[in-house]
Amino acid sequence: MNGQIQKADQFRALHIPGKPLVLFNVWDAGSARAVAKAGAKAIATGSWSVAHANGFEDGEQTPLDLAIDNLRRIVSATHLPVSIDLEGGYGTTADKVGTTVRLAIDGGAVGCNLEDSLPGSGELRTSVDQADRIQSARRTAEDAEIDFFINARSDIFFRQPADLHDQAMILEAVERAHAYAEAGADGLFVPGLADLALIARACGSFAASHQYHVGRLHVAFERLG
Repeated sequence: MNGQIQKADQFRALHIPGKPLVLFNVWDAGSARAVAKAGAKAIATGSWSVAHANGFEDGEQTPLDLAIDNLRRIVSATHLPVSIDLEGGYGTTADKVGTTVRLAIDGGAVGCNLEDSLPGSGELRTSVDQADRIQSARRTAEDAEIDFFINARSDIFFRQPADLHDQAMILEAVERAHAYAEAGADGLFVPGLADLALIARACGSFAASHQYHVGRLHVAFERLG
């Protein structure tokens, strides 16, 4: 456990304002070794890739025990800290999300993604509901005495095509970000947001001690620092 605690501290220390951390998603021990050999500083799994590599669809269709066993193999294959994509937390209640996070910690993870959309439908949970789920995850990590990194994913920007993203959606994302941070989240992941001006507004509206992760951007990363 001491090694895992050190990896958790190492992973958190990689999140530096102005110096974006680039994480390449892996799906098994082999891809984790390849990414580590290429010079990565940390490892992250992606639910879509894990699901499809094992013959399942995304959206919590991968059995949780399989996802955790896969996590253990990845952790065993690399000396780097590993964060796991837990999708919505594999639970209809906040307590069940806490149980899932405990399994991830026991499997060697030092962080996770938790998204605020419902599996299957993609409908957004209320911010209050999602905050309760994040709070349960944080309590679990505290009970395990590990500085577990909770990356709160919000799927707001998946509701509309990129050319329809606007300030109102940014304001909703910021509102959710504050609620999630107060509940114990360490970062906000907003996939689908690709407009640099909107990203700048979002980052400027959120506390500097937290950060946004944005995907599918073919831009210079230093501009997003």
